[in-house]
Formats: sequence, structure tokens, C-alpha cells
Amino acid sequence: MSRPDDSEPDATQRSFMMGEFRAVFPDDRLYARNHMWARPSGDDRYQFGLTAYAVRLLQDVYFLDWTAEPPAALRKGQEIGTIESKKAESDLYAPLAGTLQAINTEALDDPSLINVDAYGAAWLLEIQTDQRDLLLSVDEYLEHLESAWEVAQRTIKGQANT
Repeated sequence: MSRPDDSEPDATQRSFMMGEFRAVFPDDRLYARNHMWARPSGDDRYQFGLTAYAVRLLQDVYFLDWTAEPPAALRKGQEIGTIESKKAESDLYAPLAGTLQAINTEALDDPSLINVDAYGAAWLLEIQTDQRDLLLSVDEYLEHLESAWEVAQRTIKGQANT
């Protein structure tokens, strides 16, 4: 398995340069503004995981915890868990309103999966929702990243207030 940012994109992917690092995004996913990808998994159900952008910013994820359990009703932006990595400890928020259907216990037991298979085995949660129209296409997500990249770079460098 390879990290989501270490290879050239193929014809079914797009990429975004994060300085010298390439973050790759599959075309077969939708994306949330909170840097989660979404993959349809049934009737109005979507599996969500962290994008290569989020994984690159976090670096080396080693702890994952959920505060919401299935079948919880979720509000968009509701805190649902925490993630810890080499770089940061961060809260995780629901990308859309809906009903939490499942949590990936494999990723919960071994959060390092996020580092090596972010778009596959490391999906995090499954939500049933009628808010699909709030998700972004890969091109819309790349536009979102472009518009936020300058602020992200200052934050990464510890210069958020300059």
C-alpha cells in the first residue's frame, strides 16, 4: 500500500501540490469541505474518510476515538470524535447531517491504516443522509483547497496571526 500523496496521479485522479508534496484525489469520490471524501455505499449511504490533504497535514496518525456511536443522529459540523497524530490532536466533525450507520472498527483498532490506505481500508464512518448536494466534485474540492491554501500554509508554519 502507498501513502495517498506519494505518486503521480493517473487518469482517474486529480492532484494538488502542497508545497513539494502531491496530494492525490480519486475522481470516483465526492468531497466535503472538512477534508473528508465520500463514497456511495448504498441507498443514501456514504462512507467517509480523510482526504490526502488532511492526512498530509496531520502526518502519522496514531490514535482515533469516536464520541458518537451508531445509530446516532448527526448534525452537520457536530463533533463526533478525535484524532491524534505526530503533528496535532484534532476534533473530528460530521461532514453532513444524517444518521451514523457504522464506524470502521478496523481503522479504530489500527489508526495507522489512515497513513497507508486513506482511500480504501481506512474509511472512517458511514452516514445515511439526504444532503448529497452539499458534497463537492473532485474539481470543486480542488478549487476549495486552492482558495484555502495560503491560510493553511501560514498555519502550518505557525504564522496564522501574521
